[in-house]
Amino acid sequence: MADHGGEACKQVDSGMTRVFGLLGKRWTGLIVATLMAGPVHFADLRRAIPGISERMLSDRLGELGSAGLVVREVDAGPPLRVAYRLSRAGLALEPALKELARWAETYLADGGQCPERFRD
Repeated sequence: MADHGGEACKQVDSGMTRVFGLLGKRWTGLIVATLMAGPVHFADLRRAIPGISERMLSDRLGELGSAGLVVREVDAGPPLRVAYRLSRAGLALEPALKELARWAETYLADGGQCPERFRD
C-alpha cells in the first residue's frame, strides 16, 4: 500500500461542503434547473420533474427558500396560485449548471456511465 503522506488527506473545502450539502440532495438540482427559465407554479413544477412527490417538492422548495435561492410568490387569484422563482443568488448558479450539463454530455453520455475512453 502506498504512503501518500499528510498532503493526500487534506479536508474538503468548506465551501464545497456547503454547496453539496444543499445542491447534492436528490431533486434539488433539477428544481433549480427547472426554475432557470423563470417563475413556475407548483403544479407545473411537479409535472416538470417526473417522480418527485408533492411533499418532497415542498420540502426542497422550503430548503431552497431558507437558503435564499428561491422566492415564493402568491397570486391571490382567483384562484389562489403559488409560483416559485430563483432569487439573484439562485440565478447566479446558471453558469455552473450549464457547465455541469456540458460535462455530463461528454462524460456521462453512455447511460450514466463514463465511457471507456475517459477511464484511466
